[in-house]
This record gives sequence, structure tokens and C-alpha cells, in this order.
Amino acid sequence: MVRATEIAGLDVASLGSGSDSGSGTGLMSGSANLMALLPVPSARGVAAAAIAATQVGKPYEWGGTGPNAWDCSGLVQWAYRMVGIALPRTTWQQAAAGSAVPFMSMMPGDVVVLNDDGSHEGIYIGLGQVLNAYDYGVGVVTTPLKNFDIYAIRRFF
Repeated sequence: MVRATEIAGLDVASLGSGSDSGSGTGLMSGSANLMALLPVPSARGVAAAAIAATQVGKPYEWGGTGPNAWDCSGLVQWAYRMVGIALPRTTWQQAAAGSAVPFMSMMPGDVVVLNDDGSHEGIYIGLGQVLNAYDYGVGVVTTPLKNFDIYAIRRFF
């Protein structure tokens, strides 16, 4: 786990945590690969971020899988399903799927599992922002990544 504001001077290779197995579909799915280490976004991840953005303003509901309300992992799972990538349901399962990404290689469309216990997540959209189903009374919003601890960053092709 690393705080987004504490990156300078760290060995970025140590920031990728979790399993290297994946459950995405397509040409580059499966085990971690070199593409996840390069600053090259997943086209389907970027599309998933755009699809998730259509849900901004909808309410948060624990266990919510849409279409009227979402929890964090339900929103991420749905957005990726819309682009043909099957993700597991929970944040912890998603943190162990796909390809690990070092912080310095994070790109829009990457799934960012948050909090020191991996209990929250969203989709990185660039400029230090994460799109997420935040909590009751807040709903689906963009939030500065610096507000969170980073548990894992995963890329799905």
C-alpha cells in the first residue's frame, strides 16, 4: 500500500502487489505482461471509464450492481463488462486479477483499488482523478486520487 502523495523516491517496481493472474478477455489478457509496465493505456479500459462516466450522479448503494444505484466494485465490473471484459465481483478479487501496474505507469482506464485494506475502488481517468461510486449521500463521482491510499492498480486488456 502506498499513499499517492508519497511516491517520490520510491522503488516503483515494488508498488505492484497481488497476483499476476487475470480474467480479462482478448489478445493480451491473462498473466501480467510487459504492456502493463509501459505507459500505454488499455483501449478497452479507457472505453470502460467513459461508460462508467455515464453513471455520474447516480446514488451509492452497498452491493449495488445498477442500473439505478451502484457500489464501487459493481460499477467497475459493469463498465468493464460493457467492453467485453469479465471481472470478478469484489474489490479484493479484482485486485488479484488482470495485470499489476506500478504507480508511475498508471493510465486512464486502470482499476485502482483503494484504502489500506482494499475496500474501495474506482477507474483512473487521468489528471489525478478516480471515477468511483463513493458512498451514501455522494454517489458516483470523480474524486482526487490523493484522498486515498492505493492498495493495487490493475490493467485489463
